[in-house]
Amino acid sequence: MTDAVSPLPAPDTPGASKGLMGSSTSQGALRVLKQELALQRDARISGLLARAVAEIRAHRPDGAADLALQALQTDERSGLAWHVLAIAQEGRGDYVNSLRCYEAALALLPADSDVPLNLGRLAFRMGMYNTAEKLFGHFLAQRPDHAEGVNNQALSVSAQDRTDEAIRMLQDFLGRNPTHANIWNSLAGMVAETGDLASAEVFYREALRLDPRTPRIRYNLGSMWIDIGRIAEGLGEIETALKRPMAADEKAMMTMARGLAQLALGRLSEGWRNYAARHDIHLKDATYFALDGARWTPGSTLGGKSLLLVGEQGLGDEVLFAGIVPDALEDLGPGGQLTMAVEKRLAPLFARSFPSVRVEAHRTVATAGRTVRAVPALQTSGATFDLWSPIASLLQDYRPNVEAFPQRTGYLRPDPERVAHWRDALASTPEGPKVGLLWKSAVLTRGRSRLFSSFEAWEPVLRTPGVVFVNLQYGDCEAELRMAQERFGVEIWTPPGINLREDLDDVTALSAALDLVIGFSNASFNLAAAAGTPAWLIASKGTWTALGTDRYPWYPQVRLHRPETYSDWDPVLQTIADNLAREFGGAARRPEAPEEASS
Repeated sequence: MTDAVSPLPAPDTPGASKGLMGSSTSQGALRVLKQELALQRDARISGLLARAVAEIRAHRPDGAADLALQALQTDERSGLAWHVLAIAQEGRGDYVNSLRCYEAALALLPADSDVPLNLGRLAFRMGMYNTAEKLFGHFLAQRPDHAEGVNNQALSVSAQDRTDEAIRMLQDFLGRNPTHANIWNSLAGMVAETGDLASAEVFYREALRLDPRTPRIRYNLGSMWIDIGRIAEGLGEIETALKRPMAADEKAMMTMARGLAQLALGRLSEGWRNYAARHDIHLKDATYFALDGARWTPGSTLGGKSLLLVGEQGLGDEVLFAGIVPDALEDLGPGGQLTMAVEKRLAPLFARSFPSVRVEAHRTVATAGRTVRAVPALQTSGATFDLWSPIASLLQDYRPNVEAFPQRTGYLRPDPERVAHWRDALASTPEGPKVGLLWKSAVLTRGRSRLFSSFEAWEPVLRTPGVVFVNLQYGDCEAELRMAQERFGVEIWTPPGINLREDLDDVTALSAALDLVIGFSNASFNLAAAAGTPAWLIASKGTWTALGTDRYPWYPQVRLHRPETYSDWDPVLQTIADNLAREFGGAARRPEAPEEASS
């Protein structure tokens, strides 16, 4: 199960290419290519490749690819032509063919150190971190004190959860060569991952002192500010960074981050526009939608049309964004038709919740560093639509400001028979309110773990008298359940006969049978909240989904709890414990809510 809405991309995000040094299209790299062209004996090939390099310099990768292919038609064993074609394909966002071209160039030019350097960067962008580490190591065997090689190898090591090792690599290099700004930049990001934000700021400042013009450094500093709740300052750094020339993938990444920061400040209209950069093909994590037909654009009229909405990002995001479905149905009107493609585990729940909507399962595959999403059932049936759209894109029209969020509690309808089943099962537990708990993410890298509290911090909550705690946490949580029993003297009831990761329809029914759900944002939390269950959300100050408010506009009944200081969870959980004791301790269960009519 993937998590719900993530915070802003930060310097400690494993796999993010923003820390990579160098570019296959940099002035220095192209200058080396031109020097190699001067040694090319075949005048026709050298002429074609010189023109191709000029196209690359002018940011026209399509033209460069055509010229490189012409050169290969003359001599298919021209390693230089394969290298130029690889750079052009990378610029087009065609990472698969770019990888193959780099491999061909490396086979033909084994002594050319720039080929493994470029190939390593591409492998890193594609998430092939072990391969990237080996390629950079091959490069460093020839040029051991090359700053770009050292930096990029350290990033590859860090992306494999060996951050301490990567930090030592960078520190050793800086001990010999202290004037490389990008090394300081990467070191800052890794140190921030360990939680030492004060040192990280010092290192970012040193990087900016050495090189105030590189946009990536300002972006990383701004992302750190946003993570700790200094959102306006962080946005300012990102907007300054965006004024500088940069590669297309970095621009897409920074534009999306700008949008998320604007959303975090409550500037929704401009925020949604910039958030659209999440679909920019140059962005490493962008999803390609394998769908035919016209794509919905903001302002498009829906009345009487057929519309396909495709769930995007993680499971929790699909649930969160589904709050706009009633709005879309209203605009489509009686003559229109809505089809939704969602993760297959959500399909039964969505079909019951929106009975007038055709619900199908989408399928997502990762191939060569790209994510592709399709809807097999629709492709098989040959169904066509007037318009299609990733579901969150409609937020630009339907949620232009916070006031546009409806006071609508519970738009997902759990199975009433399963709700009754879980009420009966819960009746077998001790008397008292039943409170579901969610305390961690399915993905807890070293940097990401700071967005969640330790389980030990839950002690004051778990010691609340008169409350029956129910485990909603999917994944391996035996150690935490044992800790609660042995150290805190509290048994967290684990519901029998349910797979909390897979049985999402039943998870929703179980949540609807509870009096309260408390936890961090993940798919299960969103299912409970979307079903109308009272819920208390724990989130960092940089969480953009609060939309500049002190509440959670997506779900009117959700109460938001955030730390005053970044990652300082103890006071938050103590406040939750106090509120729980005051409002639920020793209290009777909430009355069963009447079943609401579906949309």
